[in-house]
Amino acid sequence: MSFFAAAFSAQAADFDSARIAPESEWRVIVSPYVWAASLKGHAELAGQTTDVDVPFHDIFGHLDFALMGNVEVTNGQWGVYFDGQHVRTTQDEEVFHHQLGLGIETTILSAGAFYRLYEEQLGGTTVFGVPRRLSIEPTVGVRWTRLKATVDAGFFATTKRADWTDPFVGLRLSADLNDRWTVNAETDVGGFDIGSKLSINAQAYLGYRTYVGSMPTILRIGYRALSQDYEGDDFTGNKFRWDVTQHGPVIGLSIRF
Repeated sequence: MSFFAAAFSAQAADFDSARIAPESEWRVIVSPYVWAASLKGHAELAGQTTDVDVPFHDIFGHLDFALMGNVEVTNGQWGVYFDGQHVRTTQDEEVFHHQLGLGIETTILSAGAFYRLYEEQLGGTTVFGVPRRLSIEPTVGVRWTRLKATVDAGFFATTKRADWTDPFVGLRLSADLNDRWTVNAETDVGGFDIGSKLSINAQAYLGYRTYVGSMPTILRIGYRALSQDYEGDDFTGNKFRWDVTQHGPVIGLSIRF
């Protein structure tokens, strides 16, 4: 963030000439998506430590339920967004010749705001009739995570529920490659020992503009990774640890209203 801030300060005059006036009206962009994320890391509960390992090629065999989506409201200069996902997975592994079952249920809700700090016209227009652009947008927000983890060893079973809220700061970048193709990338860092010890979110998408009926729509495919390192106490007096990275391909679409 400091690197970008220094660069922006040094080129403020150029930015003023490159920036385009915000749109005159607010628009709503709805983006349902599917994130086929692998889970990799470690979980510690009631004195029991287990590896969390659900690879991408096995994800649908372990997936019980998933619901994901994003809503953004913007006037082209300012904007707010809400992102949510709810996922349930189960897996089994063998520990000391005993079958160990691990059930994981995560709900992650994010809300943030962004400001279009830099915008440059790239020449020409998109199929939606707006100028092709390159834009950079700092963002701030909060990410709330609720986690339910169940460990079942046959002779012993326990469940832990925890939730925490991470503030985060980040940066969004978008560029129109031509009148139809566009690329978007976003990264943010949070936690800071306020909620979790550390959380890192990164994602990038390639988009194709088209129309669904009369609605401007962007079809998206990309990759997303979310790493969370949380530590707390559980009801047994032992440490509860969730140090897991979710990563995998994403497909979805964005419809502008």
